[in-house]
Amino acid sequence: MKQYMLTVHDVDGTPMPAPEVIRKMYADVEAYNAELRSAGVWVFAGGLHPASTATVVKVQDGDVLTTDGPFAEGKEHIGGFWIITAPDLDAALAWAAKATVACAAPVEVRPFQEDLEA
Repeated sequence: MKQYMLTVHDVDGTPMPAPEVIRKMYADVEAYNAELRSAGVWVFAGGLHPASTATVVKVQDGDVLTTDGPFAEGKEHIGGFWIITAPDLDAALAWAAKATVACAAPVEVRPFQEDLEA
C-alpha cells in the first residue's frame, strides 16, 4: 500500500465561520478520523497553527538563517493534513472527497515517493 498526504488548505482573509458551523466541522472531522481508523488506513494527522506563526530555516552562503512567516508568500496555506495508506490514487481521492466535506475546505492529495533503496 502506498502512503498519501491529504492537505487541507486555508485561504487568508476568509471570514471565520459561525461558532455552530465550526462545532459541526470539528465533529465531522472527528467522525472522518474515526472512519479512517476503522478502515485501517490512518497513519497520522494534525492541524496547524496559522501560517503567520511559521519560521523558515534555510542555508545561504554557508550560514543558517531563520526568518519569520511562511516560506511561500500567498493567500493559501496548509492548515492541516492526514497521512493515509491506500492501494492507489483512486482510493486516496475517495478519502479526500470525504475529507473536503468534513472540513469544508479544499484538500490536495499527493503520493509519497517510493523507497528508492528497496
